[in-house]
Amino acid sequence: MNNFRKDILIGLMFIAGIWSFISGEFIFSTVLFAGSAIYSNIVIRAQLKS
Repeated sequence: MNNFRKDILIGLMFIAGIWSFISGEFIFSTVLFAGSAIYSNIVIRAQLKS
């Protein structure tokens, strides 16, 4: 997966987290926010190592 697709995936997870927070699904939004934060940190660390 190239960097552009990873950025799209992280962005979609973040937007879905915002949308679910607005909808009142706080547990699901927390999972999406945490998932996007962890995944973006993994992507950044992988880029720094190579």
